[in-house]
Amino acid sequence: MSAPYTTLLTIDFETRWDSKEYTLQKMTTEEYIRDTKFLAFGACIHEYGTDAITQWYGGDELHRILSTYDWTKTAVLAHNAQFDVSILSWRYNVRPAFIFDSLSMARALRGVEVGNSLAKLASDFGLPPKGRAVYSTDGLAVLEPETERELAEYCKHDVYLCEEIFKRLVKGYPAKELRLIDMTMKMYTHPMLELDEDMLFNALHEEREAREELLERLQISDADLASNDRFAELLRKVGMEPPTKKKKPTVRTPEPIGDNYAFAKTDAMFQAMLNGDNEDVRQLCEARLKVKSTSERTRAQRFLDIAGRGTLPVPLSYYGAATGRWTASKGSAINMQNLKRGSFLRKAIMAPEGHVCVVGDLSQIEPRVLAWLADYDDMLHIFNAGGDPYAQFGAQMFNIPDLSKESHPDLRQSAKSALLGAGYGLGWASFAAQLLVGFLGAPPQRYDKGFAKKLGVTGDYIERFLEWDDNVVKMNEIPHTCTTQELLIHCVAAKKIIDIYRATAHAVVGFWELCSSLIQRSLADGEEYRHKCLIFRKEEIVLPSGMSLLYPNLRQQKDKDGRSQWVYGPDATKIYAGKITNNVTQGTARVVMTDGMLRVAKRYPVVGTVHDELIAIAPEKEAQEAHKWVLAQMTLEPSYMPGIPLAADGGFHRRYGLAKK
Repeated sequence: MSAPYTTLLTIDFETRWDSKEYTLQKMTTEEYIRDTKFLAFGACIHEYGTDAITQWYGGDELHRILSTYDWTKTAVLAHNAQFDVSILSWRYNVRPAFIFDSLSMARALRGVEVGNSLAKLASDFGLPPKGRAVYSTDGLAVLEPETERELAEYCKHDVYLCEEIFKRLVKGYPAKELRLIDMTMKMYTHPMLELDEDMLFNALHEEREAREELLERLQISDADLASNDRFAELLRKVGMEPPTKKKKPTVRTPEPIGDNYAFAKTDAMFQAMLNGDNEDVRQLCEARLKVKSTSERTRAQRFLDIAGRGTLPVPLSYYGAATGRWTASKGSAINMQNLKRGSFLRKAIMAPEGHVCVVGDLSQIEPRVLAWLADYDDMLHIFNAGGDPYAQFGAQMFNIPDLSKESHPDLRQSAKSALLGAGYGLGWASFAAQLLVGFLGAPPQRYDKGFAKKLGVTGDYIERFLEWDDNVVKMNEIPHTCTTQELLIHCVAAKKIIDIYRATAHAVVGFWELCSSLIQRSLADGEEYRHKCLIFRKEEIVLPSGMSLLYPNLRQQKDKDGRSQWVYGPDATKIYAGKITNNVTQGTARVVMTDGMLRVAKRYPVVGTVHDELIAIAPEKEAQEAHKWVLAQMTLEPSYMPGIPLAADGGFHRRYGLAKK
């Protein structure tokens, strides 16, 4: 990587805190730094790679020293740079040319479950332990000279630990990934997105009025709906026996006695009431969701609070997931990854005046990557042909040449569900259960006799299904409100779709078999095996980015039925062919996505990402050109995946929620 800086400074801030109320244990980073109580006691600064002494600067001296650097050529290194660089940016108006974060690097190289705090890393790398002087400043606004000296020494030691850890992590770290860390840090520390305070305020007001009107009309209270027992009584009053489900085993109660109410939004039985014909029951369920589902209005209030303090820092954790995907930053209290499409929250997020949000979204990226990895040529031809891949795949699956969204919407939706889920070895029972509560965000669905017949389900097929006791056991374990006969039809239809997918996508099935053999051969025994852009090794799979999927301490152990299974990590996470397929597909798709993001960032700042979608900021006057250029960068064929057919869609608008039609 050609360094966009000439000087690298390691920086660590020490700030005022109070364990009773003003602390990062109770506040988000954004709230804490932008609070009126914020005070930086000082910071230690060291020029990385030099013999210069690490210096402590406090008060006005810190302002002075920061003003002496040319920040267009100066980079910053910190452990949890989201915190330290936010202080630089929001409190000192300092924006480094480049940001290194040893916490992000450790998360990617070691995994998120092992712990990557400065203290844990120091211990794991055999470095001197992290100090404890910071605890002596609890509740203080002014430091005595001796306390400040102790804090300064503590801070200097943290700088030393950060640099020593960085030296160990940076060797061989891919330059592109360092640029992605920098991009992620700048999404938060140099926020460009604005929030519409009026829209957020009005939406909160309207939601509160609608909820209160519904409660008044039903003559019930929040407490009636929030309490499971009281809600159950309300259902009984309108003639509905409250649905229940078996209690899940826990460490304390491995064999729990009794049932729980099935009142969760994800419970099939609750969905059946919510979408049923009984109007009284339906209204009660809707009211229950309005009271219990506080996430939307809580998030709206948080957005409104942030708007009062400034622009919107986008809180993402680089390599938050094992496959390299971003996740919401821990403790950020807002998750940009799950904002509902079309929601007022998305619409309240805006580009700066005179600019637009340009959104680019890779289309069906995971099925495309899987088809390429598995040499599933028929599927690759479908993607190359353009058009509606779900309809074309459905035409192949169900042998209906003219199948379309208009002519066979149910079969197209089933083909879509199979293409997006069955490629990872999804079993019929899981598929059937997920359909009843809404598969991958789709409305709840139960297959009936007419649809089963359309799939080719015969009496003989049903008899063969029932001959297997395991099928009957799995079917009866699925939560449902329909009759046993209706559940049977639903399950055999779901199984038929999975059967048709596996018969059609034989290349994918072959890839599962390869992945299954490589668990023993490569991940366990250590034989290096190359498959296209992937390298299978001892306890890791190297992705085309140079980063690895990690399977530490891979071993075999018996499950509760005495069957041998592969597990890894401290929590004995199961690993099998479908999981490997999922991991390599998602991991490779993430590399395709991030390569596109880095190309886009050379011309327009990328200010956020949601799954396979990026958000860039462009001047309003070049919106059309920017949109076209962004999609071109996202769909450029990767050198490591020759022949893969990529596609993307998107749009532009000042409001993020209106950018993609």
